[in-house]
Amino acid sequence: MNKLDIIDVFLDNLWMERGLSENTLSAYRQDLQQFEDWLGQRAGSHHLLEVSADDIRSYLDARCKRQISVRSNARLISSLRNFYRYLYREKSIHADPTLLIDSPRQGRSLPKSLSETDVEALLAAPDTSTVLGLRDRCMLEVLYACGLRVSELIGLELAEVNLRQGVLRINGKGDKQRLVPLGDEAIDWLEKYQDEARPRLLTGRQCEVLFVSRRGQGMSRQAFWQLIKRYAGPAGIDKRLSPHTLRHAFATHLLNNGADLRVVQMLLGHSDLSTTQIYTHVAKARLKILHEAHHPRG
Repeated sequence: MNKLDIIDVFLDNLWMERGLSENTLSAYRQDLQQFEDWLGQRAGSHHLLEVSADDIRSYLDARCKRQISVRSNARLISSLRNFYRYLYREKSIHADPTLLIDSPRQGRSLPKSLSETDVEALLAAPDTSTVLGLRDRCMLEVLYACGLRVSELIGLELAEVNLRQGVLRINGKGDKQRLVPLGDEAIDWLEKYQDEARPRLLTGRQCEVLFVSRRGQGMSRQAFWQLIKRYAGPAGIDKRLSPHTLRHAFATHLLNNGADLRVVQMLLGHSDLSTTQIYTHVAKARLKILHEAHHPRG
């Protein structure tokens, strides 16, 4: 079995067992193929099935010298660990070379977020007198109102939108479904978009996806990424923006206004509360700033 066969079989198994997203599987594939390429460039090169713990340590050292981030190396180790556990379980190797490999310590970084004023400026940036501007405003409103992942936003279908009840049915990671409330503002913009902009973008074509491009097709992640960065300038936002920034803002603003952490967990679609707890640090940081700014002994 050659390199690609091993990786493909592993990823197929991972998809069937865990239902991971295409993006996660793509990250696993990239990690494994880069490791295999590195092995092939070394003197006395090894195959993926012939790897030792020392080979993995040498690869990590080489990545550190290239100043690859701790987070990326942690993800790499996770990819290798899952891969070699699978091979060991299938009796394709006699020992798991990752058993003695420690994951690098990651600092608990706070998610990049936006103030409520920044968000209002960003939402107001599109020119809603144009078809594309109206679509963009609606997408930004829904993204912020619901705290969606970008893949969930661009993959949203008409059948998953219930304006009468004011909810979206979201297919999240691992095909887990959740209902997310929209809010009045997002409902208003969705009604305008569906009545005025979407029919003009489709020009008679059929598409199940809610948000469509000028070609009448669903949008790509890259296209929406460029869209949100394009509006940062007119909004006067000089920090780096991504679609995930609005998801972080959604969670942070909910907590700052008194929402319960478990409610935020459900709305974000986190399977584990520990994933959501990062936002308690964001809320505490804001409270500290407010205390310092307004308390006489702050």
